[in-house]
Amino acid sequence: MESVWDYPRPPRLERTDRHIVIRHAGRIVADSRRPLRLLETSHPPVYYLPPDDVDDTLLVRAPGSSFCEWKGLAGYWDVVMGSERLAKVAWSYPDPVAAYEALRDHFAFYAGPFDECTVDGEKVIPQPGGFYGGWITSDLAGPFKGVPGSGGW
Repeated sequence: MESVWDYPRPPRLERTDRHIVIRHAGRIVADSRRPLRLLETSHPPVYYLPPDDVDDTLLVRAPGSSFCEWKGLAGYWDVVMGSERLAKVAWSYPDPVAAYEALRDHFAFYAGPFDECTVDGEKVIPQPGGFYGGWITSDLAGPFKGVPGSGGW
């Protein structure tokens, strides 16, 4: 069992060989065995996938951005499949700060909007709260940032 309370602040970025798959509407959106894993105190891991492991024909740049004090300015992406548009379900750092340079052009995805997101074959639970993009698996212990009352953590 891995406790998210043992993760560092500022976050640690590490390579992992965990198998990440995102499926929706009968298609594979992403399939990676070489993601980067971002670990931050109180958060479940966020997986950043290399661009070659994402079906970029489904991605459309979305309006807006957000700023992370650690990683820099993030841009958002919609996933479009025929007439269905999943708005702002992915994000990336086109020009991350130097300490997180490895994130450049990798994609992270919110798990909730998709039919299935898995880590090593296990279906994940989205991080609560709607803003954060962590993926919860059975090998993690919380509580997790995003639950009611965790705004000040």
